[in-house]
Amino acid sequence: MIDLSQLFSIQDNLLKQVPRDFKRFLYGKINWKNRLIGLIGGRGTGKTTLLLQHLAEAGPGSPNYLYISADHIRVEALGIYEIASRFFQMGGEVIVIDEIHKYDGWPQEIKNLYDAFPKAHILFSGSSSLGLQLGKADLSRRAVFYNLTGLSFREYLYLSEEIEFPIIEFKDLLRDHSSFSSDIVAEGPVLRHFQNYIDHGIYPFFMEGTEEYSEKLSNIIEKVLYEDIVSTSGMKSMNVPILKRIIWLVATSSPFKPNFEKISKNLGISRPSLYIYLDYLEKSGLLSGVMAQGAGAKLARKPARIYLDNTNLLRAVSGELSREDPVGTIRETFVQHQLDSAGFQLRIPEKGDFLIENEYLFEVGGRSKGKDQITNKKNAYILKDDIDIGFGNVIPMWLIGFLY
Repeated sequence: MIDLSQLFSIQDNLLKQVPRDFKRFLYGKINWKNRLIGLIGGRGTGKTTLLLQHLAEAGPGSPNYLYISADHIRVEALGIYEIASRFFQMGGEVIVIDEIHKYDGWPQEIKNLYDAFPKAHILFSGSSSLGLQLGKADLSRRAVFYNLTGLSFREYLYLSEEIEFPIIEFKDLLRDHSSFSSDIVAEGPVLRHFQNYIDHGIYPFFMEGTEEYSEKLSNIIEKVLYEDIVSTSGMKSMNVPILKRIIWLVATSSPFKPNFEKISKNLGISRPSLYIYLDYLEKSGLLSGVMAQGAGAKLARKPARIYLDNTNLLRAVSGELSREDPVGTIRETFVQHQLDSAGFQLRIPEKGDFLIENEYLFEVGGRSKGKDQITNKKNAYILKDDIDIGFGNVIPMWLIGFLY
């Protein structure tokens, strides 16, 4: 008979330490009534904290709720199916399984548990976005998946400065951006906070200190490459240097507009292999591709531009390779990350930087950016860096960080 007392003890200790005052934007969007929930997201985005916060609210100290980590030695020894079966047989209602991508055969065991216990609620997450996405096919008819991205600038301001503002709806932002900007600027030096966010504000572990932040990010990149991608895709570890060269190429371009034939020749790999590697890097949360306007099925694997997923990753990678500050790439990377994380469709237009939902045109630049590229264009806006407050169709770039 399986003894769950040690696992309940671990859970109790974790619940005592979990923060209660701040919850990620995704917390309120999750339908916790679903019987099978998968939480997808890159390493360090706060998935474990979010799930523990749910347990802390739903049933602190209750034997009906159980948190386990799939990489714990006791869990590995006993097996997820055996532990969960015993828990549900004892009257348990909700089990949370963290780091599930590290457990071999997890999709089949989760599927079996779901079918065997029709009243059970199963929540699972993992640090490997790629690993969980590869398991989505087996659970597609049963599980509801949510994606937890890095912190928005709005969330960062609350965590770092206790400056609290609600999410701004996209159309409200376009219409009343001057009013929103004025209210936020009144709370403190927004541009200074924004620069800190660009450097070290995407991942919640900045709260542990910023001195080693870049080193921690570099370690995350290494773990994603050698642990997540290699272990879940079957790719040989000897090919990881090729992935690194792709990352470095993207990080040092301004921005990266891929020529797939040229890149594949330089890397010494076939174009199909290049597409596969890019897909691994994007699904693992390191890269983000944006398609061209009007891209159809034939262009589905050919993004017009490729970015590092966020500015912190860009800083960590480009800082090791170049003394030049890739400010233009940083600006576009920030806008791409915030809009994509907020759930908007992005495309690369023929003129301008981003087309949002096939309707709104954004041009991104610094304080001296002109309006030539959006003149006489409908629903066109300039996102300007280094300004506190905008006017008309000129919007301060940092305000895009309040969309989620």
